[in-house]
Amino acid sequence: MGGALTRYRVIAWIVGVALAVLVLIGMPLKYGFDNPTVVAVVGTAHGWLYMLYLAATFDLSRRADWPLKRMLLVMLAGTVPFVSFYAERRVSHWLTAERPRTPEPVAG
Repeated sequence: MGGALTRYRVIAWIVGVALAVLVLIGMPLKYGFDNPTVVAVVGTAHGWLYMLYLAATFDLSRRADWPLKRMLLVMLAGTVPFVSFYAERRVSHWLTAERPRTPEPVAG
């Protein structure tokens, strides 16, 4: 599950940054200064990246055997600015807390 968690964490950060750029830079430029370039480029990129985010979240949720509600809430986190960062931290915490600890061998 480590690979699935890493993939999820990376795409969650990328989607979060893209959405923050879109909302904090692109939207003011488009509506305040009549320059839609950032919205056109970053908005399209965010849309495609969000599809990868959904796939990574689905993969991780099936491996971790999450209930449907948790999976859907984590998937929706990529649509609200800055929430994907929070969700990424919570997911990491859930999975590291659930992971069974194996005792380390004693050097002798």
